[in-house]
Amino acid sequence: MNLTTALALVIGALGAVATWLFLGPLAALGLQIWVAFIAWASFYHCGGGEAGLKNSISGGIWGAIMATVAFVLMPLVGMGTLGTALCVGATVAIMIMGAHSSMLSAIPAAVYGYAATAAFTLLKSGAAPLSTDIATSPLLNVGLSLIIGVLFGYASERLATSLAGSGAAIRKA
Repeated sequence: MNLTTALALVIGALGAVATWLFLGPLAALGLQIWVAFIAWASFYHCGGGEAGLKNSISGGIWGAIMATVAFVLMPLVGMGTLGTALCVGATVAIMIMGAHSSMLSAIPAAVYGYAATAAFTLLKSGAAPLSTDIATSPLLNVGLSLIIGVLFGYASERLATSLAGSGAAIRKA
C-alpha cells in the first residue's frame, strides 16, 4: 500500500477514535479535540518521529505557558486594548526568544500552543488562567489536549509506515 493511502486510512481511523475519546470517556475533563488535531498536525510539521514528538510537545507547552502568562498579566497591566496588545507582544517576543534553547526551537509548535490557549481562554465560558481545574484552566486543558494529539500523531505515523511497508517514510517538510 502506498504511504498516502496508509496515512489516509490510519489518520481517519485514529481521528475517529480520538474524537470518540474526547467526546465520550474523557468528556468530563472538557478536553478539546480541536487542540488535539492542531497538535497532531504540529507533530508532522515538526518532522515526525521522536524529534517531532519532543519538539511538538515542548514547543506547544511553551506556547501555552506564554499565552497563559499574557492572560494573567492583562488585568494587572490594565490600559484596555493597548495593555492587552502589549502583554501579547511581550509574551510572543519571549516565546520566540525561547528558540535559542534547542528544547524550545520549534517556533511553529509554540505558536500553535499559544494560539490554542488564547482561543480556549477567549471562547470557553469560565476559563480562568490561574485555575487548577482541567475543564477551566487554559494551560492544563490545552496542554493535556496537545500531548494527547501529539501522541496520536506519533501513533499514526508508526502505523501508517508499518502498513505502507519497509521502504515507506513520511516526507519531511
